[in-house]
Amino acid sequence: MPTGRGECGMEMKWIVLALAALMYVFVVIFPSKKHWISLGAGALVIVIGAVPAAHALLTLINWNILGIYIGSLIIAELFLYSRVPNRLADTIIDSMPNTGSAITAVLIMTGIISAFVENVATVLVMAPIALSVCKKLRITPVYFMTGLAVMANLQGTATLVGDPPSMIFASYAGYGFNDFFVYQGRMSIFFVVQAGMIAGALYFYLYFAKAGKQKIKVERAPVLSLFPTVLLLVMIAALAFCSFFHIEHSGLIVLLLGVGGLLWFYLLRKEGLRKTAVLVKELDWETIGFLIGIFVVIGTISETGLLEDFALFLRGIIGDNKIAGFFVIIFVSVLISGFVDNVPYIIVMLPVAATLAQDMGLKSELYMFALLVGSCMGGNLTPFGASANIAAMGILKKHDCPLSFAGWCKIGVPFTLITTASAALVLWLLWS
Repeated sequence: MPTGRGECGMEMKWIVLALAALMYVFVVIFPSKKHWISLGAGALVIVIGAVPAAHALLTLINWNILGIYIGSLIIAELFLYSRVPNRLADTIIDSMPNTGSAITAVLIMTGIISAFVENVATVLVMAPIALSVCKKLRITPVYFMTGLAVMANLQGTATLVGDPPSMIFASYAGYGFNDFFVYQGRMSIFFVVQAGMIAGALYFYLYFAKAGKQKIKVERAPVLSLFPTVLLLVMIAALAFCSFFHIEHSGLIVLLLGVGGLLWFYLLRKEGLRKTAVLVKELDWETIGFLIGIFVVIGTISETGLLEDFALFLRGIIGDNKIAGFFVIIFVSVLISGFVDNVPYIIVMLPVAATLAQDMGLKSELYMFALLVGSCMGGNLTPFGASANIAAMGILKKHDCPLSFAGWCKIGVPFTLITTASAALVLWLLWS
């Protein structure tokens, strides 16, 4: 069966679409099995002849992005092991004049870490600090823990290594690490996200200012080693270098850095084979498997021309009104990502958003950034919108502070609206 865009027969086009839709439904119903579902769908696409196996494995799967993801996951786990984030948080708390500013500073720091470390790992790193502070102040940890999750989700969008949707966007748009900061002489998505971060920080500061004006003392957490921090900084520098000089093997470099970290953990820290194996085993292999299947399925859809058809459909609804298109993309993205995984959604919609923008004579970044902002910030809307949210809910339940769906929405909805509106305004001013 031919695989060139527009070359697939009409019958195969709709078969692939039906398979993708079925995959999506099953992912929503059975989120814990999403990796097996997407891998199975990817295998079926190959079996039915929609795409040759070699083309799927060598072209549709972005191995560079997967290398970056696996390597950064390993480095994130070692960073957590080192206890450096805990020490940094303790230092911030000790240097702040009062409780409100201290808690807000920890939340900002959480966001900064999440820009370079996977969101769930960031929440796990910062959770002990949040719980300790709340215990000393005799306040509920609900707001603080929720704040950790939503700030991590927000800043995960800011860089190439922050979160899978950013990696997927980079893969599609051909963005390097540096392009997230400046692209074609304009401030890029990093600065758009910072507008949301400032709004989110003010939102939480106004709340935590009521927690008390006293200054609190914390016991400085001991640091096991600075090596993972150095490794993290080297990874960031390597990605920036590869981006600047257009080196295409950044994924391999990050993966090798991760392997180097594992060797340090096993040989120099002498943690043993069992602990090393456990660290590797507990990496987010489900998301990795999920991405592999998704790359194949959505790549095949893209080559059938179906996405162009959908773009024309949206264009018919939006017309030539670029403002309407901008806000429709953001609103729909926020709403959908609040309830379902944003990874398959963003993979499907990126080509659609780019095509819509180009057809209107706009910079494709305007609509693609809108999609990225809406889908990532929309994950804060409900407790099920992002993995970091689920992790935070689990920690609260473990510490006898369970949070209901409505309780999360009381915090998540206004935070999402405020941060998304702020980021959208800056995005429009920079790229319209």
